Amino acid sequence: MKKQPQRTCMGCNEKKDKKDFIRIVKNKENQINIDKTGKLEGRGAYICDDIKCLEKVIKSKRLEKVFDMKISEEIYENLRGVIIDQ
Repeated sequence: MKKQPQRTCMGCNEKKDKKDFIRIVKNKENQINIDKTGKLEGRGAYICDDIKCLEKVIKSKRLEKVFDMKISEEIYENLRGVIIDQ
């Protein structure tokens, strides 16, 4: 059996299989996207599929620190929609 790659959530710092996370990607044009496939090119950051983890990330501005740029409220709203829909 192939071993699943492990990633760490930015909200709760828990390690889980990569497939259990939502991936957020910053590409070369400094655009932030939600990567549902896990294959988009760019710098990736991972968050649990849990609204509590997202709220921690927003409050601590962790995403802004990871990507070294200002994150718009629109991106956070998109993330909320993805988490609530699943």
